[in-house]
Amino acid sequence: MQVALVSTYDLGHQPFGLASPAKWLKRAGAEVHCVDLAVRPFAKATALLAQAQLIAFYLPMHTATRLAVKAIQRIKRLNPTAHLCAYGLYAPLNADYLQEVGVQTILGGEFEQGLVDLYQSLLAQQPVALPPVSLARQQFQVPDRSSLPPLAEYAQVHVGQGEARLVGYTEASRGCKHTCRHCPIVPVYNGRFRIIQQEIVLADIQQQIAAGARHITFGDPDFFNGPGHAIPLVEALHQEYPEVTYDVTIKIEHLLKHKRFLPVLGDTGCLFVTSAVEAVDDNILAVLNKGHTRADFIKAVALFREIGLVLNPTFVTFTPWTTARGYAELLATLDNLGLIEHVAPIQYAIRLLLPAGSKLLELAEVRELVRPFDETALVNPWSHPDPRLDELYEEVFRLVKANQKSGESRRIHFERVWQAAVDLLPLGDVPVRSGVLTDVVVPTLSESWY
Repeated sequence: MQVALVSTYDLGHQPFGLASPAKWLKRAGAEVHCVDLAVRPFAKATALLAQAQLIAFYLPMHTATRLAVKAIQRIKRLNPTAHLCAYGLYAPLNADYLQEVGVQTILGGEFEQGLVDLYQSLLAQQPVALPPVSLARQQFQVPDRSSLPPLAEYAQVHVGQGEARLVGYTEASRGCKHTCRHCPIVPVYNGRFRIIQQEIVLADIQQQIAAGARHITFGDPDFFNGPGHAIPLVEALHQEYPEVTYDVTIKIEHLLKHKRFLPVLGDTGCLFVTSAVEAVDDNILAVLNKGHTRADFIKAVALFREIGLVLNPTFVTFTPWTTARGYAELLATLDNLGLIEHVAPIQYAIRLLLPAGSKLLELAEVRELVRPFDETALVNPWSHPDPRLDELYEEVFRLVKANQKSGESRRIHFERVWQAAVDLLPLGDVPVRSGVLTDVVVPTLSESWY
């Protein structure tokens, strides 16, 4: 039986979410083909998709899900008898709508074994009832990347002085120990996480280095959910490949709690650490249940500067609780902390998403703001109580798109966003900026949504 595993968007990564189940399915006897529509046009996969008996879409994020719905509609016309499956984080969150558009099987959480079970049931023509979410612990297998496009077609990391490195991508764990209300991981994993065995992770990295990777992105939602797993992993990586760099994602809370491990990251080739700061307003942080405060963020910045690590902060800049003064205060804080070069332009225009299953919908104050679920956008739409903030969002997003075309520096872009923000404020209410300049070279990934 032919199986097609399809990715529509994965932040510029060569998808682990295709490569991992590809190996499981091949060992079960399937003829597996990986289709990455993010880097290859649909037309090039038409013949393959027309012949597959099982077509499974990997849905790790909101954008990927929206793009997959469009692809599903095309595939149903092309191959109406194929069994359609959706798997990954956003599959169970959008199960009702996905089933409406033709998806027959939904798999979330730890999906590899579920895909094998589905394949075997179709092969035997014996229907099987599969749970939409499985958190069963798995013994992973080394991902099979042989039918994916080469790494040169994916993101690169720019490290300064014109040097760019091919980027590989792997995962050392899934899920998260924490329950931030806005996070899509929480409705699926509910405070739990699962590790991928060290020997599997290292073998996956090894094959990507052999294919040309000189930098590895660890896609774990939080690399320090299990530092006892993470630290030996990067030490082993550095011992075998001392010239290879990497990046990880870690909560502010964990950066402070496990600060004794931060020098190890620096010593083993960590180029930067991404951290979902989200806001510098303690009220917003409390609503989101982030587990850190504005003061904690400032402590983390100081700690990174002392150690010599690069922090890549990300934000949810537009929420129902964002004020005009608060938005300008966020910008001033970034300037005063010397972080302008650290923040990607898109981060100034991130609007809170309320997908199906969001824990924020449990709050009465949120339910009063939202409109009925929009199946096209796959979110519960909301409008800001102050219409000026929605207008500011539109203007900042316009500036982001203009920046993507012009390639202007992050500092020039920041000044444009700053002006748009302070135009909403009385002169006496504009936050003070000290304009801290740093000479740190900030690595950047070529995918514009990083």
